[in-house]
Amino acid sequence: MKFSLKNFLQGFGIIAIILTLLPLIAIDYWWIRIFDFPHAQLTLLTFIALVTYFIRFNIKYVGDYIFVSVLAACFIFQLVKIYDYTPLAAPEALENTITDTSKSIKIYSANVLQKNTQYDLLLSQVADYDPDIVLLMETDTVWKKAVHSSLASTYSHHLLEPRGNTYGMLLYSKLPLTQKKVRHLVDKEVPSMEAIVTLESGDQIQLYAIHPTPPMPQHNPMSSDRDTEMMKTAFTVNKRTLPVIVMGDFNDVAWSRTTSLFRKVSKLLDPRIGRGFYNTFNAKNILMRWPLDHLFTSQEFRVKKLERTGHIKSDHFPVYSELTYEPQGASLQLPQEPTDSEIKSAKSQLKEQNLLNMGVN
Repeated sequence: MKFSLKNFLQGFGIIAIILTLLPLIAIDYWWIRIFDFPHAQLTLLTFIALVTYFIRFNIKYVGDYIFVSVLAACFIFQLVKIYDYTPLAAPEALENTITDTSKSIKIYSANVLQKNTQYDLLLSQVADYDPDIVLLMETDTVWKKAVHSSLASTYSHHLLEPRGNTYGMLLYSKLPLTQKKVRHLVDKEVPSMEAIVTLESGDQIQLYAIHPTPPMPQHNPMSSDRDTEMMKTAFTVNKRTLPVIVMGDFNDVAWSRTTSLFRKVSKLLDPRIGRGFYNTFNAKNILMRWPLDHLFTSQEFRVKKLERTGHIKSDHFPVYSELTYEPQGASLQLPQEPTDSEIKSAKSQLKEQNLLNMGVN
């Protein structure tokens, strides 16, 4: 029994080591990039294997020492990757200090699952949260027909791009939207959105919404398109002249190389850091969940509330956030400047896709 358990733990350890090292390979194939996702699960399982090995077996052979040392190194590496997204880390975006509702913005974002027909469940949840901004993704013309009349009665400003390929987007707002644009940063079939939002106080903010393709064989065998759309957005935000919010289903986890690079190059803050994972996908599988739906802000914003909402029968949980616009405190939460190496890495992604000089709109 001991022998079989030891072999099992050693076999698992070898798999854990491989899965830890695979995402470090700078190749965009989906079967490598997909292993960016389950770091939290892998961290927990590696810890259990490590503790069990110590409890059940005497460490007396050189092979045992090597195995335990490598497994411990994998555990530490995995833990470091996800540590910022635990309550043990210091928050990157600080708590709000003002209560002036004219300088606040409430945002509800949901990937609704195109084939989902529980429209009333979504509408009921939106009514309960009563946000200022509603972003719905994976919305086709059927979804638009089902929700538009109800939402448009409350949200008089909107930007609508329904599509039947699971990349449609519907943006609704109580607050005025100007300079509204639907863009296609990488693929003409995959839209993104941008608009200037005017708060009740009269302050203006720049809003971006993206939903790039995932690195999956049924969507895109490479992560290149996703990574390029994120980097192009990051460089646009880097040159901002207004406070910025970027949100959407990135089809990438918060701690991945690509999303970390996006955050650094864009010089935005992640409200989840120091607060939690806020795993939004897969809503239908409690064991395999990770944070795919994101919201990033410039340093002018503080966090009043951040919440993963209840089930809407989608494979994603929606995200609800309340932010306060506090430019006077921006200097207290300045993001780190991206390094030359990080800028070079982000530009290389654009260069690979021949987008630097193509002027895709």
